[in-house]
Amino acid sequence: MKVYNLACHLDHRFEGWFASEQDCLDQQDSGMLACPVCDSTEITRMPSAPHIAKSSSSTELTVSKANMGSISGDVVALTGNGHSQLEAQVQAAFLKGMRDLMDKSEDVGTAFAEEARKIHYKESPERSIRGQITLDEAEALRDNGIEVMAMPMMPALKNTLQ
Repeated sequence: MKVYNLACHLDHRFEGWFASEQDCLDQQDSGMLACPVCDSTEITRMPSAPHIAKSSSSTELTVSKANMGSISGDVVALTGNGHSQLEAQVQAAFLKGMRDLMDKSEDVGTAFAEEARKIHYKESPERSIRGQITLDEAEALRDNGIEVMAMPMMPALKNTLQ
């Protein structure tokens, strides 16, 4: 089993497990390998820790005790390419929050505007719903005093591996 660190062209980072290096290359070439966040098939393998050679071009963050008083907020450890662990944590927290929201709402699909009106006018039981509407439908709902919120629908939210 081969485990690779991968990234899409928008720099969403994720891990892929493959039977072999050739399996990874085949999936990449055929377009089967896609980013779980944005569904992009422009995927590149990233260096993994055991294979990174120490060079003078890497960036290190060092803070002396004397400078600690002037630093406020969180200190983020940067890698040589400028990415931080914080980015990965924010992405994971966002996906978890969106999955929780999806788990606690009913998908009414393209009937969203109609169902939102029914709930607003007490013709349907009150509950959290989600679905698809046009910008004009969203504006009309807001004009009627019905609160709506746009949500990104990313492939990573539809399915999980666990």
